Amino acid sequence: MSEHTRPFKPGEHKPVYPGLENDPYALRGKLPEPSACPTCGAVYENGRWQWLSRPQDAKEVVCTACRRTAEHMPAGYVYIEGSFANDHRAEVLGLINHHAARAKTEHPMQRVMSIDTADDKTVVTTTDVHLARDLGSALQSAFQGTLDLKYSDDEHLVRAYWQR
Repeated sequence: MSEHTRPFKPGEHKPVYPGLENDPYALRGKLPEPSACPTCGAVYENGRWQWLSRPQDAKEVVCTACRRTAEHMPAGYVYIEGSFANDHRAEVLGLINHHAARAKTEHPMQRVMSIDTADDKTVVTTTDVHLARDLGSALQSAFQGTLDLKYSDDEHLVRAYWQR
């Protein structure tokens, strides 16, 4: 029986997203503080990325979100489909943009990379698995429908499928 299929035992710690602990974009140690991303201006201080004024002595380090965006390597995909989604596209995209803006304000590494609409499907790519999951949950909460989350062990990403 694998670690991820056996029953949970009190006091035991399992990863929330199995396989994501091996994310190639995750920091492998602490960065020198202060550091600042030359692309977006986020500042790494007190062990995390924040939206702060850039300190004069900051070292330049490209942040995870900017690296993912530059390399076109999303951590999350949100697939939006269905006749309701098509008929209410402006409302659906408004909700996506609202939640994405709030997330980026609170968590600088959680950003929408792109929103692509073709035919009857909209695909949102994100720099963070949590943001993709949260966008899918927000769609389901606001508009009902069905949400299916698929975590990939080998690709270090999440795919959220929302339909209505």
